[in-house]
Parts: sequence; C-alpha cells; structure tokens
Amino acid sequence: MSTPSQNDPYFIDFKNRVTQIQDAMASENIDVYLGSRLRTISWISDAFCPWRSYVVIPAAGDPTVFTFVIDAARVTDDSWLDEDHVLGYAPMGGMDQITLISEFIKDDLGVTKGRIGIENGMSNYLPEGNLTHYEYEAFKAALSEAELVNAHQIIDRLSLIKDEGTINRFREASRIVDVGHKALKEALLDGGWKGMSETEIAGIAALAMRRSGSEWEWSFTGGNEIASGYRTGLAGGACTPASRRLLKEGEPLMVDIHAMFKLGLGDHSHNYFIGKATERQRWHAENFVDIVSLTLKSYKSGVSPSSLAEQMMDFAEERGFADYMVPGFEHGIGMMGDEWRIGMNDGPFAYWTNPDHTYHSGELLICAMQYACPAEDIGFRYENPILIKENKCEPLSKFPLKIEEIY
Repeated sequence: MSTPSQNDPYFIDFKNRVTQIQDAMASENIDVYLGSRLRTISWISDAFCPWRSYVVIPAAGDPTVFTFVIDAARVTDDSWLDEDHVLGYAPMGGMDQITLISEFIKDDLGVTKGRIGIENGMSNYLPEGNLTHYEYEAFKAALSEAELVNAHQIIDRLSLIKDEGTINRFREASRIVDVGHKALKEALLDGGWKGMSETEIAGIAALAMRRSGSEWEWSFTGGNEIASGYRTGLAGGACTPASRRLLKEGEPLMVDIHAMFKLGLGDHSHNYFIGKATERQRWHAENFVDIVSLTLKSYKSGVSPSSLAEQMMDFAEERGFADYMVPGFEHGIGMMGDEWRIGMNDGPFAYWTNPDHTYHSGELLICAMQYACPAEDIGFRYENPILIKENKCEPLSKFPLKIEEIY
C-alpha cells in the first residue's frame, strides 16, 4: 500500500477523486459504478494493472479493485488502497470475476436493485477495457434486479483537466524520454550507426530510460517505435515497431520512444538523416520542422482539432507539401491506458473525437504529426506531450526540434 506525502510533487489526492466520482454518481442516480477500462483503473487505483481488472465504486467509502489473483498483492503494494480493497479473482468455484464482483455488490455493498454504472462502447485502442458482450450479459444475469447503465462519461469528464501531481508525472516521464534520445544520439555519432539495427536502437533508448527511472515503454504499438529508410514513409506512419532492418547511409531515421513514470506517459519522436541529406530530402525536412513549429505556437485554450487542422493544412498548401501531411495533429493522453481519447469522444461518430472539441487550460494531449512521401522513401514523425495553457502550450519534452544529419 503506497501512501505518498502531500509534499511530494507527484502527489495525487485519490480520495478526492473518489468523492468527485461519488458526487457525480449521486447526481445521475447511480448506486454503484463498475469500472472496467484500463484508464479508469489507473486513474483511481494508481497501480499498473496489466491483467483484466475491474474497480467497484460504492456510493460512499473506498473503491475496491478486482484483478487476477497472481497480481493482487503487487497491485496492493503499488496502490493507495489497502489489502481489503484489492481482491483477486481466480478460475475456481465462486472465485471467478463475475461471481465475485456480483456477490460483492449484492452482499458486501447491499445493492440488489437500482442503477449500476458500467463502461461500454468501442475504441480503436486495443486495450480499452470496455465490457465485452459476454461480461455484460453475465453481469446482467447475476445482477438481475438492477439496471446496468453506461456511465463512462463520469470518469471521462472528471479526468479531462489534469491536477498538478499528474502534470508533474508527465513532466518527469518526458525528461526521461529526453535522456533516451540523448543516449541514442551519442551512440549513433562518429559512425556508431554502422551495422546498427532498428531493434538495437530501440534497446539503447530503452536501457537509458530504464536507468533514469522509466517503468515501461508504454506504447501498445510496439514499445519504442523505430523506422528507417522506406519504413519512415509508410502511409499514415503512425505504427512502426522496430524491425531487424539495418541502417543505411543516405536514408532517414525516425526514433519514437516512450517512458512511464508513476503511470504518467512520455512520448517523443526525433528524426535524422544517416549521412548528408540531398537537396530534396532537406526540402522535405524544412517543410516538416516549419509546420511542427507553427503547430506548437498555435496550441492554446480555445483551439479545436478542426480549427488547428484547417490552419495547418492551409500552411501546407501554400508551401506545396499538403499531399505529404497526414491531416491530424494530435491524439489524447491520460494516465496509463488512456492513449487516444481527445476530449469527451462525443463527436459526430459514436465514441470518436469531436473535431470541434475546444481545448481548455489544464488539458494534456500529444501533439502528433506525420509527414509521409512513400514515393521517395521518406517520412517524419513528431510526437510530444503538451500542456494546454490560456495563451500557449508547454511542450513537455525539451529535446530540440530539428532533423539532424548523422555521420
């Protein structure tokens, strides 16, 4: 059981979070909240829960996490919750998660009727954690006198604006990512790149970040993502797990690395040329650096994804490289497990980002940009967590924005 001091820069008032949830439950006439999404469990428990897990939040009192029995003791050790509020389920009579949670709600909490909030929907993010059809039907049968209602908006709304402890965790995770980039650049210089593979690059960065305190290369798109040569220009360019491909002179190299610190996530991409760039390669590079710079200057409270995209694509059209820009400039970010959501996901398509979501001071997101020219075997990526402020944004990674030549 973890009990950080309020003087700790990474302190989060989890009891206050629970109180906020319970106040929202009361206003929506929800008697119990059954959370199943990874983002929800991270935001409430402060523990890394890689196994299928759930959290039950009563109308009053502390929540209870249910996770696979082999990990329950470790989750208790990581969390602010005590051992009575982190329970393990197991594949044996009466100990499976459906039976255990249903009986806990009915017998321990005394809730047999009323409204039970659940988390359902869809996502393009693989480990989202919405209830499966089987889980929904099983809980509905086991809690037959109660009504299951979709209530994920409670957590989404409360977790949108980040508190100081969460922001400091993201800052530290970004500092760790910068350590990884520095170590990798040093390894590449003076011919160090010769004979080096993408997987080795991923490992060099990972080792440096682990030494600096990273807990996990958190991305679900292959850990640290590395692309060289033609792979940098693959259409879309947003998922490149490191391959065994060797670096070659005359080619671009994209390094997108990730760190985790106390469930706060660091994510930054940096781009290189191996050897001297051609005039055409440099033209592409200058386009990309200029549009990223303009994008970072444009983020502030009151901006929306659609207004930003329109402004940036107009700039790309004027410069003649719009065909190479992927017309999206950010993705959402929260505590571990909340990698994609921007705003409330209340757009014109169910569970997708609202392109007219207006950013507010205190939101965190990833400025995420891809430039892809597959015909010329070249592409670049930029990712960096940014904190939205009233009149500007704060990029959390401080690694310099440029595309460097490595000899």
